[in-house]
Amino acid sequence: MPALPETAVTRGTGDYTDLSRQLRQAGLLDRRPAGYFVKIALTLLAFAGLCLVFAALGDSWWQLATAAGFAVLFAQVAFLGHDAGHQQIFRGRRANDRLGRVLGGLVGISYGWWMGKHTRHHANPNHEDEDPDLDIPLLAFTRGQTGGRRGLVRWTAKHQAGLFFPLLLLEGLSLHWVSIQVVWRGEVKARRTEAVLLLAHFAVYFTALFTVLSPPVAIAFIAVHQGLWGVYLGCSFAPGHKGMPTYTDATSLDFLRKQVLTSRNVRGGYWVDFLLGGLNYQIEHHLFPAMPRFNLRRAQPLVREFCLRHGIDYAQCGLLRSYRYVLEHLREVGEPLRRPGAPAAR
Repeated sequence: MPALPETAVTRGTGDYTDLSRQLRQAGLLDRRPAGYFVKIALTLLAFAGLCLVFAALGDSWWQLATAAGFAVLFAQVAFLGHDAGHQQIFRGRRANDRLGRVLGGLVGISYGWWMGKHTRHHANPNHEDEDPDLDIPLLAFTRGQTGGRRGLVRWTAKHQAGLFFPLLLLEGLSLHWVSIQVVWRGEVKARRTEAVLLLAHFAVYFTALFTVLSPPVAIAFIAVHQGLWGVYLGCSFAPGHKGMPTYTDATSLDFLRKQVLTSRNVRGGYWVDFLLGGLNYQIEHHLFPAMPRFNLRRAQPLVREFCLRHGIDYAQCGLLRSYRYVLEHLREVGEPLRRPGAPAAR
């Protein structure tokens, strides 16, 4: 997908104000604490239940099935942490942040680090210089990122379409490692709290694995669990923006168009809502980050109709097609590096 032209239309804040008023009057910006209470309770109950299954199975290769189950539950807990970070659950920031830190600690992620990174993404989605989600060393999301590459990062960018899903197997481990680094260096607020939560997570995780399981089974469990968790998270976040237009400071965009033109929705029923944690409504989420995920489905037709009425491109497609668009974009960006005789990076 090409970059947005410098002549992209911008009309100030009036359109967004009108849309916001419409959704507010429909009650779609109101908190849904009861819904979140049930969602969190069911998720934690499933988590506890799978822990009991893990203990009952003992040292068995069937534990690889529980590893896959924990990958799904880790992602579901991470989605709830994401919602807390966007202040979707409680009215007060302090209560949301406290819950977010606990949920982040449960899966071994620094909530403070993730919030800083994710806030910058929301402020500048698909901005070629400002969006941290476009700054992934082993991949290139724009033609400009392919220049000057050498060695491993050049090779991965050259073959990135084929490597995309295999590389996601490392995403879970990457999240753990970065979290440990930023907490160790004191780059997050509430450093002591996050350090205690991370230490507790890894202590319980490794103690449980190497107490209940023999070393070969424990190592296989870690590989399956962490690998599938990374793939699940990557497959949940990638459809929202990858393959959509990018832009630079040379392009003038108002808030509404900046969020809509760089985002993609994924069609589907309630199972897609569950599977992607509400991130399938990426456009609505970016326009109204504090909107509870339970309201996104109702907001979607209102936002789409508003965009169509105002001549704003509104992108949506099925889940499998969204991955096709992502891979086609990665293949197109890496194409110059695959040309015969392409000059080596200097």
